[in-house]
Amino acid sequence: MAKIKFTKNELKNQRDALGRYERFLPTLRLKKEQLQGEVRRLSRELRDVRTRIDALEDEVRPWIALFDDPYDLAPFAAVERLDKEVVNVVGVNVTELRGVVFARALPDLHDSPAWVDEAVQALRTRVELWMAERFLTAERATLAEELRTTTQRVNLFEKVKIPETLDNIRRIRIFLGDQQTAAVARAKLTKRKTSEQWRSA
Repeated sequence: MAKIKFTKNELKNQRDALGRYERFLPTLRLKKEQLQGEVRRLSRELRDVRTRIDALEDEVRPWIALFDDPYDLAPFAAVERLDKEVVNVVGVNVTELRGVVFARALPDLHDSPAWVDEAVQALRTRVELWMAERFLTAERATLAEELRTTTQRVNLFEKVKIPETLDNIRRIRIFLGDQQTAAVARAKLTKRKTSEQWRSA
């Protein structure tokens, strides 16, 4: 705890600090609640994406053996670019995935085996889901870190700064009250001595 001065100016400074803390604390609490909501929403979205990944893998498992065919599917699932956007979520800049653009169009139906079209679609869907999972995980981690920091600030204000400032104000008031009482007592004593001197003179 910082050393305080027992003066009227320090009392004013402590009251001003208390006012600032009490004004800022509701904003921090609101930010904490909003961040908690966003982290929960992202966790749900992430669960949904992972469920879709599992469903897709279950769907393609019966015909996955066809991938042993020498037909090369990799060029059709190659990512040309990711459409992404930086957005502000509760005061935190995060990158959100808007879409995945693939390098090549779908293969020609006349030059490829019958199963290739469905396989390329499944592969592209898997790439899109994998990218979505990656971006959602990163976004959730960023917001979770901000939530941790905000929670620490809320706790600092609620459990340390505000109680400490209230205690400082109380101690300064007691000290100043004692000083005032002592000054009144000294004044009375001086007045009594002065009046006794006038009477004896």
